Amino acid sequence: MADYADSRQVKRRHGVSEHDPNDLQQAASGKGIFGRRSEAPMASRDAVYDTGPAPRSPEEVLQPREVPLPPKRSRQARNRFVVFLNFCMSLLVFTFLAAGAAFYFGKLRFEEEGPLQRAKTIVIEEGTSLSAISATLESQGIISSDFIFTQGVKATRNTASLKAGEYAFKPGMSMRNVMDTIVSGKGIIHKVTIPEGLTSFQALQRIAEHPVLEGGMPDDVPEEGSLLPDTYPFQRGTTRQEIIDQMKRQQTRQLAEIWERRIEGLPIKTPEELVILASIVEKETAKADERPRVASVFINRLNKGMRLQSDPTIIYGLFGGQGKPKDRPIFQSDIDRETPYNTYLINGLPPTPIANPGRAAMEAVANPSRTEDLYFVADGTGGHVFAATLDEHNQNVTRWRSIEKRLKEEAAKAAAAKEAEGAAEKASAAEGTADTATQTQ
Repeated sequence: MADYADSRQVKRRHGVSEHDPNDLQQAASGKGIFGRRSEAPMASRDAVYDTGPAPRSPEEVLQPREVPLPPKRSRQARNRFVVFLNFCMSLLVFTFLAAGAAFYFGKLRFEEEGPLQRAKTIVIEEGTSLSAISATLESQGIISSDFIFTQGVKATRNTASLKAGEYAFKPGMSMRNVMDTIVSGKGIIHKVTIPEGLTSFQALQRIAEHPVLEGGMPDDVPEEGSLLPDTYPFQRGTTRQEIIDQMKRQQTRQLAEIWERRIEGLPIKTPEELVILASIVEKETAKADERPRVASVFINRLNKGMRLQSDPTIIYGLFGGQGKPKDRPIFQSDIDRETPYNTYLINGLPPTPIANPGRAAMEAVANPSRTEDLYFVADGTGGHVFAATLDEHNQNVTRWRSIEKRLKEEAAKAAAAKEAEGAAEKASAAEGTADTATQTQ
């Protein structure tokens, strides 16, 4: 009976009639469930047709009467390896996201405007490490973070591309622009200028006195005429020997090119003789447009077997590469003194150049003007007048003597006037001092 009651309750719970259809049929025929006619009152019969509990509202129908229990985790999901693998995957995703965020914000900082307010120059020595460069840039206020700069250089694979030198940084430069500047190696350019016509000794003096060049000077002075005068750009860190070597290479290259383009019929047989004559032309005139004509005078003289009679050769024979003092004139005794370089006394060319000629002077000798001139003398304006005959030349010399005399007189008057002006200023200052002393008393 207990089982039967339980069955009835289950049927009621699920809205199903608690009577079996066969039972209903038996009840209708008046028999009981045991094959007898039921004698129950009419009210009992009505109970037979009870279909279950009272109808539910629509809201109750939509809501489940019982919430199903969650399924149990499988043994595979509870495995320690699976748990560890899930942890590793989560950690990897988190790390990836964190790295991406760090890269993004680091890139923004690396490319944003820098903190520098005024242009600044720094020097990066050869062999300086990336960390040292970054620290210097930050300490000078050029970048805002040495860490971000270091990581940016590494990320762009430029660690080995940073070059030593002296660099100027503009205000507001980003860390990327700072890195690009150092990687390019385009630092501040310095210059050393060696004018045409200097001797090798004088050229080395200029190189030795340059405040930016580094390193010592060679023990031996290069041969005369072996250096090409020019303006040589360089960056900080360049040595003096490097500049000297560069001047030698340039001279060798330029001389080879000029020698190949020389005209036929020149009385010079070797490139070395071309440099010797070019050095004399260089010392005789500083005017570029006169060099080919001065060269033609010496070429004509050599072709006729005449002595060159060049004053600069006398000076070099007397004073060598150190040069004549500015206030020292040339005396007749100097002209008469025998030296290997005195072209008033020797035939042909001197044994070596007397200076380092420039490219223009060498080109003038290789391609001189075509003239009949054999003489030239100063004209008082920095240039020269030329003559093809001795009589014409003597007239030019007389004219030059007159100009020279007038120039000396004007210089003496100017010096006297300047001296008188200085004396007057001293006297005025002395009178002012005396008046002050009287007022004080």
